[in-house]
Amino acid sequence: MIFPKDFVNKIVCGDCIDVMRKMPDGSVDLVVTSPPYNLKNSTGNGMKNGNGGKWSNAALMNGYKNYDDCMPHAEYVAWQRKCLTEMMRLIPDDGAIFYNHKWRVQGGLLQDRSDIVEGFPVRQIIIWQRKGGINFNPGYFLPTYEVIYLICKPKFTLAPKSNSYGDVWEFTQEMNNPHPAPFPTALIDRIISSTNSQIILDPFMGSGTTAVSAKKLGRDFVGIEMSPDYVEMANERISSQGRNPRIKHLSDQRELELFNVG
Repeated sequence: MIFPKDFVNKIVCGDCIDVMRKMPDGSVDLVVTSPPYNLKNSTGNGMKNGNGGKWSNAALMNGYKNYDDCMPHAEYVAWQRKCLTEMMRLIPDDGAIFYNHKWRVQGGLLQDRSDIVEGFPVRQIIIWQRKGGINFNPGYFLPTYEVIYLICKPKFTLAPKSNSYGDVWEFTQEMNNPHPAPFPTALIDRIISSTNSQIILDPFMGSGTTAVSAKKLGRDFVGIEMSPDYVEMANERISSQGRNPRIKHLSDQRELELFNVG
């Protein structure tokens, strides 16, 4: 595979680490992503209510397609650190990673993701406050926030006037998206438009929100997603924005000509 011809403005269907390793150093300007949160891991009951049953209205109760989101915690941390290491290699000296995750307490232990981001150059923590939500558990206040780690190379700066934003951002959750954990488009618009970056990578592309936002803002994207179903979902959304990317499957190196490049 050749960069940028086989990557830019396309979604590669494959394992994100394998795909990123095929990309040259400093080949993207910005990474915007949110990995699976390991909600079904063996350390706790993040998918259950106080009575032991799964939330009937939670989209994640059936999990992701092609991924069970259930690793032993140490294995999950090691995987995410490998992902971040590749992301860091792919951004230049003025590049950055916006890494969205969720803090939680499982089995009495705080998971603030410090074990994942330790040693990486975290410059700032942004709080994404979600509007709305339903709480079925009488023992907990309604969870309403996630965190975005801004992990930067030394020369990264924001676009002019973007530093006037605070570090708590309020956006409504995406309600009309069949993916179980979609980004709000407005949130990604805020991130991308706050930078001067041209090529945006999302190694956990999901339903394609990062690509949709990048195209809308006149930027290029590189998408990686392991689920063929989500790749197709993403391309349906991207195609409504104009030029259609191709999908490439790394497992057998065959192109899936689901869409033509315009």
